Amino acid sequence: MVFSLALRFLRNREVAEELAQDVFLQCFRQLDNIEDAAHACSWLRRAICHRSIDELRKRRYRPAIGLDDIPEPAAAGAMPDLLMRDRLRALVGALPEKARMVVVLRYQEDLAPTEIAELLEMPVSTVKSHLHRSLALLRGRLEKKNLAKAGRPGELPVTGVCL
Repeated sequence: MVFSLALRFLRNREVAEELAQDVFLQCFRQLDNIEDAAHACSWLRRAICHRSIDELRKRRYRPAIGLDDIPEPAAAGAMPDLLMRDRLRALVGALPEKARMVVVLRYQEDLAPTEIAELLEMPVSTVKSHLHRSLALLRGRLEKKNLAKAGRPGELPVTGVCL
């Protein structure tokens, strides 16, 4: 979970591995303060979210195309639109740091807005507005590029796409 969050947010395997190691080392040093498994999970999520945002700001990260960008084999079923997935990843990557972390936590980690608010130490209304604005921005950019099919209002017309 820790590595996955960092990787999805930073889109750089080496930096994500480094941050994950640092967070686990920091967790080891704080073991006396951790009460139970749920507290540890919450603490790890919070730590990697904040460290990822800090790392991005520090390095002014620019994503590079590498082996990590090659799609993984999908399970049997409908073939996802790889072009759409790549475009969506690029668009999510262009979001501001906090908004991107909110989108990643919501759609990759499947956390509720209240959980995200607690993790990022921000009001729930701020999380919801980040989500609303980010989805509207992504939808608008997809429609602008004629990549999105018309869907219901308020619904991102992308199915089977992982961030």
